Amino acid sequence: MYPTREGESAEGVEAAVAALGRGALVVLPTDTVYGVAANAFDAAAVEVLQAAKGRGRDKPPPVLVGSLHVLDALATDLSDAARALAEAFWPGGLTLVARAQPALSWDLGETRGTVGLRMPDHPVALDVLRRFGPTAVTSANRTGEPAPSTCDGAREQLGGSVAVYLDAGEVGGGVASTVLDVTGPTVRVLREGAISREELATIVPELGEGHAATP
Repeated sequence: MYPTREGESAEGVEAAVAALGRGALVVLPTDTVYGVAANAFDAAAVEVLQAAKGRGRDKPPPVLVGSLHVLDALATDLSDAARALAEAFWPGGLTLVARAQPALSWDLGETRGTVGLRMPDHPVALDVLRRFGPTAVTSANRTGEPAPSTCDGAREQLGGSVAVYLDAGEVGGGVASTVLDVTGPTVRVLREGAISREELATIVPELGEGHAATP
């Protein structure tokens, strides 16, 4: 089916929520770039998302949330530093890679028991997330191509693999989120992005280095 393009409206959000519920993909705006979303608890939908992006199970998508209060439902063994970072920069351009709650019935790929979590600072994304729940979302580009800051840019890359496009105009300037590993005693920077090191240092003065992350 050729994707339905919905505007920034209640009807568009309802269409997106319905599409996610039936296992289809949705493109939605975030504060950093446009993302492509799937039901995080539907393994088949996550597989479709990865295929649309041109990725395998070795690069699991992060999960976006609509509230800080769901952090403990999805992650475990959170340090005080991790909580302070979420409180300071959520909603915003910060992804925290934490240890996933072991009881969760999802399959995001080869996560090694971790999950990347973020709460975006965009009203449309937050509306969808609060209505639907935690959602697997990655940048709405084919692997190796630029992450789009417009809905048209996302549609050019993903086309008919997406059921609903939510177009809220240009967002974020194409800068992806900063990614931190908070699974250990030291917070490690996996990818520099929308939140600068200087901003992070106001909350966690000591930052380590980690392996590079891909958007």
